[in-house]
Amino acid sequence: MYSLLGIGALVGLIMLMGLVSDKSDAQVCAALKVIIKGKETFIDQQDIAKLISDNHGMVIGRKLNSIEIGKIESTLKALPYVADASVHTDMDGLLQVSVKLREVVLRIINKQGKAYYVDTQYKKIPPTLKYVPRVLVANGHISEFYHAPLEGIKSDIVLDLVDVVKHIKQDDLWANQVVQLYVNEQNDIELIPRVGKEVLVIGNADSLQYKLDRLEIYYRNILPKVGSDAYEKVNVKYSGQIICERRGDWSIDSLQMKIIPRN
Repeated sequence: MYSLLGIGALVGLIMLMGLVSDKSDAQVCAALKVIIKGKETFIDQQDIAKLISDNHGMVIGRKLNSIEIGKIESTLKALPYVADASVHTDMDGLLQVSVKLREVVLRIINKQGKAYYVDTQYKKIPPTLKYVPRVLVANGHISEFYHAPLEGIKSDIVLDLVDVVKHIKQDDLWANQVVQLYVNEQNDIELIPRVGKEVLVIGNADSLQYKLDRLEIYYRNILPKVGSDAYEKVNVKYSGQIICERRGDWSIDSLQMKIIPRN
């Protein structure tokens, strides 16, 4: 008896699978849903839908099994603004497209005036008129060009600029205080502050926290005594020193100090 029940259940399952398969083969795409993930909005749902239509034809109304999901994913992943993409269908005829956008951390304007972005993976992203991310800008004597989407960073100075931005983004004080980065003729990185008129020279990204600690000492112990108009530049490039260049003349104040690590 149990054998007959088992055989009956198996036959029923096979028939059900056949019905499901027939429905799947006949199911047409009833709707397209696009999900955008990420902080940036270089492209939106309408852009994605149009891209799919332009490259793969209209999907709504077509049989799901005729839609080349793999090719759609490849088309989306080829976009310089896209970090990842996946396409899925369901039994109700929904074609769901999920796109994760790249996160940019810095806008570079090189010495020729050409602009590009750099993302968290040190890849170059082209600018677009549609969307301008709210990220720090670095300009000045930067030689590195943008040649192609997603090419890697080649120069030490741009790598250092990205590392500086990544670091200060994690510190509320410096994330609010720094509004721009500049590379001077000596290839030193300068921080342009939101509050104060002095330029903050840090050199490169080496020992960055140690340099920022010295700048905090300047703001806490020196600036209140001399005022914001006293110095044109504050240089912490050299270990153990805070070098302050007076505004309007060539005199320099150099404070030698030992920085005591924080507990």
